[in-house]
Amino acid sequence: MGKEKLSFKEVHHSHSPKTTLWWFFLVATCIKVLLFPSYRSTDFEVHRNWLALTHSLPLSQWYFDETSPWTLDYPPFFAYFERFLSIFAHLIDPQIVHLQEGLNYSSNKVVYFQRVTAILSDLSLLYGVYRLTRNLDLKKQKLVWLLIIWSPVLFIVDHVHFQYNGFLIGILLISLSYLEEGRDLLGGCIFAVLLCFKHLFAVAAPVYFIYLLRHYVWGGMIRGFGRLLIMGGVVTAVFASAFGPFFYLGQIEQVIRRLFPFGRGLCHAYWAPNFWVFYIMSDKGLAFILRKLGFNIQMPAASFTAGLVGDSSPFSVLPQIKPYVTFIMVLLALSPCLFKAWKNPQPQMISRWIAYAYTCGFLFGWHVHEKASLHFVIPLAIVAPQTPEDARHYFLLSIVSCYSNFPLLFEAQEYPIKVLLLLLHSILMWSGFSAQFYVGAETARAPSTNSKKKADEFGSEDSWGETVKKKGFVIGWSERIYLIGLVVVEIWGQILHPLILGDKFAFAPLMLISIYCAFGIMYSWIWQLISIVKYL
Repeated sequence: MGKEKLSFKEVHHSHSPKTTLWWFFLVATCIKVLLFPSYRSTDFEVHRNWLALTHSLPLSQWYFDETSPWTLDYPPFFAYFERFLSIFAHLIDPQIVHLQEGLNYSSNKVVYFQRVTAILSDLSLLYGVYRLTRNLDLKKQKLVWLLIIWSPVLFIVDHVHFQYNGFLIGILLISLSYLEEGRDLLGGCIFAVLLCFKHLFAVAAPVYFIYLLRHYVWGGMIRGFGRLLIMGGVVTAVFASAFGPFFYLGQIEQVIRRLFPFGRGLCHAYWAPNFWVFYIMSDKGLAFILRKLGFNIQMPAASFTAGLVGDSSPFSVLPQIKPYVTFIMVLLALSPCLFKAWKNPQPQMISRWIAYAYTCGFLFGWHVHEKASLHFVIPLAIVAPQTPEDARHYFLLSIVSCYSNFPLLFEAQEYPIKVLLLLLHSILMWSGFSAQFYVGAETARAPSTNSKKKADEFGSEDSWGETVKKKGFVIGWSERIYLIGLVVVEIWGQILHPLILGDKFAFAPLMLISIYCAFGIMYSWIWQLISIVKYL
């Protein structure tokens, strides 16, 4: 009878995961619709201008047009995507796609249209999440859906500030899902498609290359050479379909110049919380001390944070940083992961390795945006439910990533929105992880052999014992103190700094957020590196 009941349950719930996933998406969509009237960044006008120029101009002028300062600087597939959207934009309101009259156009029609396109494009994220979680048990599925579909960073960056990160990360997740299934050719092909949508995802290309070379191509001279030709042919076909028209027109150099404007400087206008924050602060600190000691230290005239193309980032004392230096540092940071991918290319590890690659790019890359933390936070959500250690790491990282993006929404009316999104997500994360790792009394007295074995595999025997003892999801004292520090930083920036210093040192609260969050991101990078080198 027990078996019959179990079978009936399995049949009864066979379609419920898909339905539940759609409910997750529907709830997220309702929240996104409520955010329609909220603040919009210049990125909103950037994408409107791209709609206009791809609709109004022939393809040969797309990467030359300078009607607006927000010139096209994404790869051709994204330009084609904008061209496709412009067809519907023209039907709704022709002024949206008018190259001159549409400049800074902000009617309700254009606002609603672009907001809706961001929501609909998130269907790729939905499909990617579904593919990656369809073989998990329902409890883990719901936890991953919660972490990704209801990500507060995606709400803030895509549906308030405005971008299409959900759409692009969805393509990445689809690629990872095929790699985890062992369908390497399709996974590599989709990653090539992603690179033709947004080239900044290329940070993970070395991991893809090593993994596919070892896992797909390697294995005998004839078989390996044949597979190398197949993979190379597929990737070449993808890039040819994207860049081929511009190569034919003799414009490939212009396209490359637009895609890689290295003159923008080392850091973005708001310093992303990465390694270069510490480098910049060290330079400023040394310059201040040396000037006090009587040395003639010149203050650089150029900015660290040029948003448009201009002079590279200058330093007063420390050596100047060039783009090739950041490239070498990213590769060096990646090398342990590349070694692991070559030595033992396991499909179940690919999401971890790709997340680590994007963490390296975020920490050591050139002109990194704070929004780029999404590139590793979202893939890490896939592995967060696997062990208590993964969950604790993700809990901290997700909060830090979200808080580091708070400065994107600087208007007073958006303040309750971002705080509420972060608080709700933190509560849901805590509840989800607690339910996932809750251990009942009987299990606490005698954990199973499989549980011990799994804990040993991830080097977490002590932590597993602690989790059993406490019967739930717990974080250590160091993590608690750090998270309390985030609250202190926010109280200082919002209340104490204006109260004590007024308008003096107006940059200090943003700088403090960047520096403090950089410690959290550095901790995540070190944690991932140790996990890859030692345990995995």
